[in-house]
Amino acid sequence: MVHIVLVEPEIPSNTGNIARSCAATNSILHLVRPLGFDTSDKMLKRAGLDYWKDVTIYYHDSFSQLQSLYPDGKFYYFSTKSDQNYCDVHYPDEVFLVFGKETAGLPEQLIYDNYSNAVRIPMIGEIRSLNLSNSVAIALYEVLRQQGFQGFNLHGKLTKF
Repeated sequence: MVHIVLVEPEIPSNTGNIARSCAATNSILHLVRPLGFDTSDKMLKRAGLDYWKDVTIYYHDSFSQLQSLYPDGKFYYFSTKSDQNYCDVHYPDEVFLVFGKETAGLPEQLIYDNYSNAVRIPMIGEIRSLNLSNSVAIALYEVLRQQGFQGFNLHGKLTKF
């Protein structure tokens, strides 16, 4: 099981896109308050399309509250401040992929305290960061690839027009 954790997300369309990815992969979405939007926001709903019914979402008042609910959870912290490539990690069957807010990322102290589990998605040049929903999709599908896409339909159907 893959858990996607968004710590204080700010942009509703990013969270909606991430929820859609969670629905497509049967991943659990954890939203850590404060949120930068109201969950009834129409941009959030539009980005998630009609998949909201297929997403398991949990809300937490703090990241420490989430951690206390999963004391044995294996957490990986995505940050541009890490030197460890996200592809060099062997992810366990149940994993928590943690992402920070769009404007600031994860708190530096959280990364420092968990540096051995901090990872980054490589980028060239002086690019500051990737879009949050893209980063989540990249990380999520790497974990699923490592798990062999168990339970996924890997065969498409071609239909004539």
